[in-house]
Parts: sequence; structure tokens; C-alpha cells
Amino acid sequence: MTDSASSQLWRYVRDDSPDSLTLIVQTPNGAYMRRIPPALPRPSGVDHGTGAEAAAHTAAAAWGMPDFVFQQADHATKGSGRRELGDRILLAGGRGAVVQVKARTIEPKPDIQETSWIQKVAAKAMKQAKGTVRQLRILPSDMVNERGWTLRVDSAAYEWVAVFLLDHPHVPENTVVSWEPIGMPAIALTRRDWDFLFDQMRSTTAVLDYLFRAAAEPVVPLGEEPVRFYELAAADAAMPPKEIDTELLGPGSMLYSAPQLPQAPAGSDGTHAHLMIRIMLEDVATSLMREPVPGDGWFAVLSDFDRLPVSARAEWGHLLLDMLRDVPDVPADHLKWRFRRLVEEDGTRQLIVGAATRFDPSVQAAF
Repeated sequence: MTDSASSQLWRYVRDDSPDSLTLIVQTPNGAYMRRIPPALPRPSGVDHGTGAEAAAHTAAAAWGMPDFVFQQADHATKGSGRRELGDRILLAGGRGAVVQVKARTIEPKPDIQETSWIQKVAAKAMKQAKGTVRQLRILPSDMVNERGWTLRVDSAAYEWVAVFLLDHPHVPENTVVSWEPIGMPAIALTRRDWDFLFDQMRSTTAVLDYLFRAAAEPVVPLGEEPVRFYELAAADAAMPPKEIDTELLGPGSMLYSAPQLPQAPAGSDGTHAHLMIRIMLEDVATSLMREPVPGDGWFAVLSDFDRLPVSARAEWGHLLLDMLRDVPDVPADHLKWRFRRLVEEDGTRQLIVGAATRFDPSVQAAF
């Protein structure tokens, strides 16, 4: 057993298999071990590079939401040729990520040469991401998501981060990539890092927020993004709750507070609570497809719902399960309501979920 990274709170432990990686987290209650699984396997029947792109997009669509993973619906013309607009684009709310996936498709060379190659493709990926954002500003493009919805994307309407995503069988230890400034936040990850973030948070909005946050931090070696994640999560847990204006909430309200980044993986409590929120997101997405909202309203609705913090989703899910258990105990001629509300920090936006113990036209009107 060897340690590839060490600090006071975290350390990686590897054995002889490159697929075996465990992050040991020191907590007040003792050591906590978080196994970091290998990246999702590439699909068979396609070449290495295309397979790496497909696997990265599968992770984002399955653990996030397919509605927020976009690719170009057409090609932007440039001169006599045609220009591709990035491998995939993540969009949620007012933020977007241009994801450039690069794969090592030949047998790796000695570490010095591999590090040089990684630096080269990282610089190329960042320039391509910059070009994609610039092209979308000059000529907005129709982008289609994994559920088949089309969205007209103008880069001026979004805040962007560039993501260099590396698929490599063995990244040399302590490989820190660098690139010339591109006028926007940028971050380099391995595919294993990428999958970890989506598996840990199960929210596209949360992953996007993390990418922007991490891009503002000092660069870490490729493959050590989980270490940085847990360091930031520990910092969040140590922060006191922010003050909010309780006059917005009304009498009898109870306040809940949770860290922005979850130290435990989403849905790891052994219940179906976190899954309840995903079910609701899927219901909203599919119902909007049956009755499309004019314009881009479907995207705004899903984006607002996906802003529910990861740390709050389990609590909301437990509430919804409790609401379902209430139904048999309420007489047919009675009605019980329960609500939960999330208030944005500036107090201008709210997300409210409510449930009643029966459904009929009067309840529909009350909603």
C-alpha cells in the first residue's frame, strides 16, 4: 500500500491495481473511507476517443439530468469550412460549461513524455473551449439536450467555465497542467474526477457551481479533485449559517441550515429520500415534454428546481415520504397540507414544494 497524496485530514491509498483508490478522511468521529470508483467504462463498438466522450456524457446525464447536457443541433459555418461547438455543453440556470474530452489512444510513453503530451492537449482544449464561447456569442446556435429538447444558446446569456477532461490509463503522479489565460474560468479533471463529482452530488447545478468555485482555487494535480472537494466540504461544514430575513417566512416557520457541499455522497443514507427529488425532477421534465412551455420556460423551470442544494434534498425527500405516510391517517372528508420552502440568499426567489392528502379540483385550485 502506498500513499500518493497526504495532508492532515486526507490521504489517498492505492494498492497494486490502478483501479483501486480510497480516500481516507479524518473526522471528529474517526476515519471515514470513501472509495473513489474508476470512471465509467467506455461503450464498446466505438473508437477510444468517441467512447471517452460518450462515457463522460453518460455520467453527466445519468447522475445529473439529461435535460442539462447539450450538443450542437447544427454546425456553425466559418469561412469555407464548418466549426464544431465543443464536445458537449452543460447548461443550468445562468451557468454553462464547455467540456473538451481528450483521450490517450495509444500506449502511454515514459512519464516525462506523457506529462508533455498532457500539457499540449490541455492547452489545445482550453483554446477550443474559448473558441466555442466566442462562436456562440457571434452566432447563437440551436443546442439539443439528451432528452431531445432544443434550446437557442447565446453565450452572452451565460457565465462560462472551460473544462479539460482527460481520459488516460495512467496519469503521471503530481501532474499539474497549465495554460494561457483564456478570459474565463477553467479547470482540468480526469474522467474519474468528473464521475466522482456527479456521483457525489447528483445535481448538475451543484457540479457547475463546484467547477466555478474550484476553478478560482490554486490548481491541483490531475486525479486529486476528490481531495480538494473534501477540503472545501470541510470548510463549508465549519462555517456558521448565514443570517436570513425571517420576516419572509411567516410565523411558525422552522429554519434549517446545511453546508453547500455534502461530505457524504448524495443518497448514501440508505433510504429513498434523495431519490424522491430525482423522481420529481423527472416528472417535471417529462410532463413539460407532453405539454411544452412556450419559449424556453421548460429550461427555467427545471433549472430553478435543480437549484435545491444537495444537502437539503435528503431532508426534503424525507418530508415527502412523511407526507405520503400521512395519507391513510387523514379522514376522507379532511385535508392536510404540508409545505417546505427554500429562500434564496437575497430574498428575491423562493422554491416551494407542497403536498396535500388528496387530489381533486379544489386542491388543484388551491395550489
